[in-house]
Amino acid sequence: MENESKNNSLFKKLLLLILGFGPGIFAIGYTIGTGSVTSMIVAGSTYGMQLLWVLLLSCVFSGILMHAYGNYALITGKTALYSFKNYIKGGKVIAILIIVGITFGQWNSLIGILGISSNIIFEILAVYFPSLIADRYSTVIIISVLVIAIMYSLLMVGKYTFFEKILVIFVTIMAFSFIFSLFFIQPLPLEVIEGLIPSIPQVEGGKMMVAAFVGTTMAAATFLSRPLFVKGKGWNENNLKTQKNDAIVAASLVFIISGTIMAVACGALYHADKPVTAVIDMVGVLEPVAGKFAFTLFFFGTLSAGLSSIFPCLLIAPLLLSDYQSGELDTSSKQFKVITGIASILALTVPIIGANAIEIQILSQVFNVFVLPLVIVGIILLINNKKLMKEYKPGLIVNIGLSAALLFACIISFNGIVALTEYF
Repeated sequence: MENESKNNSLFKKLLLLILGFGPGIFAIGYTIGTGSVTSMIVAGSTYGMQLLWVLLLSCVFSGILMHAYGNYALITGKTALYSFKNYIKGGKVIAILIIVGITFGQWNSLIGILGISSNIIFEILAVYFPSLIADRYSTVIIISVLVIAIMYSLLMVGKYTFFEKILVIFVTIMAFSFIFSLFFIQPLPLEVIEGLIPSIPQVEGGKMMVAAFVGTTMAAATFLSRPLFVKGKGWNENNLKTQKNDAIVAASLVFIISGTIMAVACGALYHADKPVTAVIDMVGVLEPVAGKFAFTLFFFGTLSAGLSSIFPCLLIAPLLLSDYQSGELDTSSKQFKVITGIASILALTVPIIGANAIEIQILSQVFNVFVLPLVIVGIILLINNKKLMKEYKPGLIVNIGLSAALLFACIISFNGIVALTEYF
């Protein structure tokens, strides 16, 4: 009885710790979705651990940007785009460009996410019920409609705390699924070390994958939405340390989970010379290598990643518009319901036309990098505004980190332009 009581107490503490996770859970939801999982699986299966350095740099800069945007919100009580519009010369144009760019990228991501998630559910069901294979197209469409309808219904609840708890569940399942998968399939330690040495695969699609990595890991939506979620949490300038720790934990978990996905794909697929180009590719190779249980576990993690991303992707357009208009997010407004409804309908594009969801997803991640420099320039100008920040103006280390992030974002954006030129 005593041991049982201790176990229950430990479980409750763990549950409270998970549920106590702050706005960083949205950062993970935006960052590690099916787009990120797809990029990591494709990269791991095609290039091994060669792009681990890109992931590391992206996560370090993401942590710095989350910290900067979060601190700005806590100290000034203001949100990002509203501040761009009112406190930066030419900020209105910058804010509108950012809204258009991010909405385009995130809605494209949403289309790919639903396509991949629906196919994943189908593949898992088909393993146990092979008779479904004959009706693949219609089954995938039915699954897609059900998934997006459920997600839209959950959004109508319209409360920050509810969104947060739903995301916590998905992200927790995702993290445990991928980490457990690593016990079944592992890359060589030397490959991990070599992956930290900067290099770009000199093959077709190499530049595209680098841009996709940054587009999904340094997601501009993550930073712009943070002030609204920090305010939704009820934090103020007394929570500066908590906010900083939340940003560090979020960035660290993004690196650990994403790196784990890449490592599993490298261990299972790269050495078998089986690069992933479609969802079915993961099924065909992973199951024989890892067994049915490990295969299901990995795919369940990928599904959780997709579901955890659908939520934030549906939220992004009304969130950005609300930020620009008033600095407040009203989830019960007609505008919120109409825009999320339009996004939900658009999300069904890939399942209906039967396009390659993985290719669509990677392309959408590349487009995400182009607004990133504007997002970084904006926060550099805001947090160095003495009138706004007063005695909380950032130190040299933060400014160096943001400047390095800006340089990195500009290089990757140029790389993305070259990659798209070569692709089309």
